[in-house]
Amino acid sequence: MASEGSTTTGRTEAETKAALEVVAKAEAAGIRTVQLQFVDLHGITKSVQIPMHQMPGSIKHGTWFDGSSVEGFTRIAESDQLLRPDMNTWRVLPWAPAESGAGTARVICDVILPDGGPFAGDPRGVLRRQVERAEKLGYKVNMGPELEFFLFEYDANGRPTATPHDKAGYFDFTGDQGIEIRQDMVDTLEALGIKIETAHHEVAPGQHEIDFEYSDALSTADNATTFKYALKEIAKQHGLYASFMPKPIFGINGSGMHTHQSLASLSTGKNVFYDASDKYSLSPIAKSYMAGVLKHARAMIAILAPTVNSYKRLVPGYEAPTYLVWGRRNRSALIRVPMISAGRSVEGTRMELRCPDPSANPYLAFAVMIAAGLDGVENNLELPDPVEESLYEMDAARVAQQGIRELPGSLEEAIAEMAADPVITGALGDHVLSNFLDAKRAETEAYRIHVSQWELDRYLDVY
Repeated sequence: MASEGSTTTGRTEAETKAALEVVAKAEAAGIRTVQLQFVDLHGITKSVQIPMHQMPGSIKHGTWFDGSSVEGFTRIAESDQLLRPDMNTWRVLPWAPAESGAGTARVICDVILPDGGPFAGDPRGVLRRQVERAEKLGYKVNMGPELEFFLFEYDANGRPTATPHDKAGYFDFTGDQGIEIRQDMVDTLEALGIKIETAHHEVAPGQHEIDFEYSDALSTADNATTFKYALKEIAKQHGLYASFMPKPIFGINGSGMHTHQSLASLSTGKNVFYDASDKYSLSPIAKSYMAGVLKHARAMIAILAPTVNSYKRLVPGYEAPTYLVWGRRNRSALIRVPMISAGRSVEGTRMELRCPDPSANPYLAFAVMIAAGLDGVENNLELPDPVEESLYEMDAARVAQQGIRELPGSLEEAIAEMAADPVITGALGDHVLSNFLDAKRAETEAYRIHVSQWELDRYLDVY
């Protein structure tokens, strides 16, 4: 049972007063309960639900919970932790409005220790440290992910299957329920304060993409987390299952989380990636940031593509890049610099990293990308020339001749690369690193010893 603690939450009196006013208005409007949300090591949303009358105490003192029950958090002997609501994330859940009689709000929380200090294992705190590092250098980090997902049918027993709900393709306008579901998803996300840019059918049957506006890294990670559980809720209301599994079906495109990134000056607000005098319109800061991302790509891919299934997406031929190069129009490159609409060069110049997938924990993924990019900026790393021809059409000998490196081909190889890179391990911190490595080594071992249907089909009646 949640109870109030005596630890200060670090708010000013004015901030506390404003937060309490939000709660009072919500309670008067009929909101009955609040979900105090946070994520575990893998980015899965967790929640402690409290009645509205407990919310003032949570704002003032935090709410206790048992951290030993959350993967990657604490041991039994040090289980007591506190959730500190970030009232900037206060939202009423559109599927549980006040007029329903079961009005529910959610607020995303930071995880803190009993003494009021930040918990080193909180993924949101890991990202916050990198955001603060960028701010000390004078930069605001902007992020914009593109999350792809599948809508699958349930079987007769109510279990999700890998059967797509349609047979449509890229940008197809179909007359099935996909159009209606996407509209409901857009309406729900907008109601949750996430401003949508586009929504469309993706390449594979049953695959969709909804893009929302870029923002600062922490707000965007909050939005990406909200995005995933909100879409699952709306899909379920339509009798379907929304899956962010990277490669659920062999032979067709998997789902990515292409992530657009740029830096803005804290003093002027201007995008520091743009340089009109450069032939690529990229500033020295942009080039160094991109060079840092390329340098550390092999080490951070375990965070950006964190499942054994992720590496079945990262194969040539499905618009999932594996080669450590950059280009402008080249979608086979790891980094792409998108074309900018006329008149938007200054604010629109950015890099797009194409290897992450939506199974990644957004907080940890954004943190390691920022750490890699800032390492490039701080050390003035030099960006190689772009590669504009399709790498999918090159044979292995030619790729090797040009000295082009590739991403690791498995999660096992990826975690070995990560463990050897001090920039990426330093960004995660010892607590997250050790727990992540333990979890992923256990995952790769479980996968190694599993006997699959492919093996039975291949070998059972041969030997």
